Amino acid sequence: MSGGARVLAVHAGAVADLPYRDRTIRSAIVKRRLDGRVPVAALGIDGDEHGDTVKHGGPEQALCVFAAEHYAHYERLLGRPLARPAFGENLTTAGVGEHDVCVGDVLRIGTALCEVSAPRSPCYRVGAHHAAKRFPLWMEESGKTGFYLRVVRAGRLAAGGAVELVHRPHPHATIAACNRVKHRERGDLDATAALLVPALGASWRATFERRLAGALEDPAPRRFGPVGA
Repeated sequence: MSGGARVLAVHAGAVADLPYRDRTIRSAIVKRRLDGRVPVAALGIDGDEHGDTVKHGGPEQALCVFAAEHYAHYERLLGRPLARPAFGENLTTAGVGEHDVCVGDVLRIGTALCEVSAPRSPCYRVGAHHAAKRFPLWMEESGKTGFYLRVVRAGRLAAGGAVELVHRPHPHATIAACNRVKHRERGDLDATAALLVPALGASWRATFERRLAGALEDPAPRRFGPVGA
C-alpha cells in the first residue's frame, strides 16, 4: 500500500426497497455521501443499515471498502457510467486495492484503528442494484470485490484522509489471495489452509474449514438469489 493511499468519500445508507425480479427486497446498498469528520465505532457508521442482518453487518463487517480504481472496469462491462457509491461501500478509496492489503492488517484511518477481516463476497443484491444478474460473478472473476474492516479503536474519519498501514501480521494473506482461492482455485487446499489466519472473518473461516473437510459450497444462491425467489 503506497503512501498516497487515502479515503475519497465516506457513505452510509438506510434500508429501502430494491426491485428484484418480480418483487422487491430490502437492502441498504444505496448510500449517501457524508461530509466532515464521521464517527466510527465497533458497528461502523451510526445510521448505516443492513437489509440482511444475518449475512451483513456486525463487528466483522463494520466498514465496507471499495477501490475507486475499479469503477472503470465495471463501467466497461455495463457499457454505462456508474453513480458513486455504486457498490454500497462505506469508504471509496484510492491506492487501497485487493493486492495492497492483507487479512489482519491494522490500518489507521483518521483517528480510528481498523483491522482487515475478509474480502466482500458479492451477492445477488449488487446484481439487482445494477439490473445485471451476472454482476456478482463479474466481481468474483475479476477479484475486484472490495473488503471489510473491523473497527478496533473508535474514532473519526473523513474524505481526503490517509489510510496508513500500522501492522501486518500475515503478509501472505492478501485479499486477492483469499478471493482467488474462494472463487477460482477452489481445489487448492494447501492455499486454503494457509489463509486460515486468526483475523479471518467467521463466514470465510467456516467456508474454508468446510472445504478442508471435503465439502464445497454452492455459490449460486449467493450470486443469483434463493431458488424460487
